[in-house]
Amino acid sequence: MCRNIKPLFNFEPPATKNEVHDAALQFVRKVSGFNKPSQANEAVFHAAVEDIEKIVRKMLKQLETHAPPKDREIEAAKHRERAKLRFPERVTA
Repeated sequence: MCRNIKPLFNFEPPATKNEVHDAALQFVRKVSGFNKPSQANEAVFHAAVEDIEKIVRKMLKQLETHAPPKDREIEAAKHRERAKLRFPERVTA
């Protein structure tokens, strides 16, 4: 699984257009094996990112849950705490 793709569903505030784009881009990079495509593949690469963005936005609108929305700041703080435990040598100020 791509570690840079973060959950985007059920957050307050909702996922931004940039977050959806970044997730789609990371997915296409992973599947294609290209971090940056060649000129010959550039149009196909970017079209795939756009298509996946549309699909993800549609999916996020249609998903349902009874759980209360998660707070982005609280979830980010939890992530930082897990990272400190996992990588104690990388403590950032």
